[in-house]
Amino acid sequence: MKGDRRTRQEAIEEVKKLAGAPSVCAEAKQAAETYLSAVGTETEKKAAADLIAELEEDVTSVDDLIELTESAEGVKIFGENQAHSLNQAAREAKANGGVYCICPACQAGGALLDHRDALLG
Repeated sequence: MKGDRRTRQEAIEEVKKLAGAPSVCAEAKQAAETYLSAVGTETEKKAAADLIAELEEDVTSVDDLIELTESAEGVKIFGENQAHSLNQAAREAKANGGVYCICPACQAGGALLDHRDALLG
């Protein structure tokens, strides 16, 4: 991406990544698909605002992922080995400046939150 700003087209590509991510929740997937269907129509800005609102609820921070993978609940969800692997990967991402969970949905969603102006115009 060029600099810190994303173009509208780059943001649309992130929305496509979000919609196709295996880790995306149903609500975020629906909001992404609704936005993509609205591109170029009079409902695009509302769909963009709805998508951003959904992402604000759904995108997980890397700190929350670390906390989850260290908890009994995280071990129950992922299994001990996977929880440990995810914890190590999340810690490495955080050490390298990562802010969001390392899954594809949170990565795309986080990029959209960081560059919401590209969607909201």
